[in-house]
Amino acid sequence: MLKSLNGLLAIAVLGLVSCQSESKKSTVADSAAVVKLVADSFQKEIDGKSTGLYTLRNKNNAEAIFTNYGGRLISLLIPNKDKELIDVVVGFKSVSDYETSTEPYFGATIGRYGNRIAKGKFTLNGKQYSLFTNNGQNTLHGGKKGYQYVVWDAKQINDHIVQFDYLSKDGDENFPGNLKVSVTYTLTDDNELKMDYQATTDQPTVVNLTNHAFFNLNGEGSGDILNHEVKIFADEYTPVDSTLIPTGKIEKVKDTPFDFTSSTKIGARINNKNEQLTYGKGYDHNYVLNKTKAMNMFHAASVKGDKTGIVMDIYTEEPGLQFYSGNFMQSKNTFKTGAKDDFRTAFCMETQHFPDSPNQPAFPSTVLKPGQVYKTSSIYKFSN
Repeated sequence: MLKSLNGLLAIAVLGLVSCQSESKKSTVADSAAVVKLVADSFQKEIDGKSTGLYTLRNKNNAEAIFTNYGGRLISLLIPNKDKELIDVVVGFKSVSDYETSTEPYFGATIGRYGNRIAKGKFTLNGKQYSLFTNNGQNTLHGGKKGYQYVVWDAKQINDHIVQFDYLSKDGDENFPGNLKVSVTYTLTDDNELKMDYQATTDQPTVVNLTNHAFFNLNGEGSGDILNHEVKIFADEYTPVDSTLIPTGKIEKVKDTPFDFTSSTKIGARINNKNEQLTYGKGYDHNYVLNKTKAMNMFHAASVKGDKTGIVMDIYTEEPGLQFYSGNFMQSKNTFKTGAKDDFRTAFCMETQHFPDSPNQPAFPSTVLKPGQVYKTSSIYKFSN
């Protein structure tokens, strides 16, 4: 009888342990759950226009969430190999957080000119234009009020597509010409986030549009990105001066810390003694793509998260890719998960024309003339 009771007791204890184990699993799963964004937190009037939240979904339960304040990607939920959703884009939980952020570019559509223009000046058709210098002596990402600060007209086409439109008026940030800009974001059932840009102008101007999403393929708040593995399909890059303006030279990456022609951890050489790394405080450089054909575009890069195994492949029609390793993140902002924007906890891969092209005749031209249509596409494809 005692033996029987002991047996029953053992079964009960095992059952309790099993229940506790299941409970622990549930708790772990719950704690790993992504943050649900609240639409009300993104509804506001800024400059007389209403902001809102726009969500794209596909058959794999992936989600891409945007706000029209800055034409901005806030969250990108991608399934890992266990079908758990990982938020691979860092962002904030309210439009007010974006307004007050010390880093204005998180997830934003960038323009009129992405990246830097030397000393805020360029000459077009014999006339010199002077821009606001917001990055030391240079202009960065459109100037004082680039497209990250404007409220775009938004139109959600369907569950997969959202379109943002903006009229950048003649003289906006001292750029010439009325520029009509349209950006369409599409989330496909193949876990691709496609970005289609289009623009027209009524005067000659310069244009270089991109998206400034900050990625962490292990998930927002998961720590630094130094063990992410990166491959960039580029044998050359554009070295910079101490203000991060291209020198005009195009140099080989071979035998330098900038060689990512084979898959390499971001942190493998980031602290090497190297003048270019010192200037950028890490990687903040434009790569000259090899134009390796794939997906009817150029294969720009492939990045793998070391903890999740999520792979991001980047395809583009652009000639360049800016690789930024989060060197200026300073723990001053709080993300939607409650994590701080700590040093190198996210990276950027911005498809683009080269920095300072208006002042660099040897670089691919960024001039747009009346009657022409600026049109370019990029794809960020996720797999595991």
